Amino acid sequence: MNNMNQMMKQVKKMQEQMLKAQEELGDKVMEGTSGGGVVNVKVNGHKKVLSIDIKPEAVDPDDVEMLQDLILTAVNDALAKAEELANQDMGKFTGGMKIPGLF
Repeated sequence: MNNMNQMMKQVKKMQEQMLKAQEELGDKVMEGTSGGGVVNVKVNGHKKVLSIDIKPEAVDPDDVEMLQDLILTAVNDALAKAEELANQDMGKFTGGMKIPGLF
């Protein structure tokens, strides 16, 4: 019975550490870029877009599609970095297993 209590304490401690790590992801910022830096997108570790910066030279009224592609590329770049960070930070608790709904 003592082993069970010890194990439950360890599980509770690990859960608290996981929750703290998940919260800390929200404070981390990743940046995605495209077009040689003319479009920059910042996201946090919760994959929320924080800002989009577009330099004037990226804006060509005759080629809106190019700007749309640059924005899409930068957003996807930033989100991929956020996903990678989440997998690294939370992977230490899950041993690399992907648990649906955890992160």
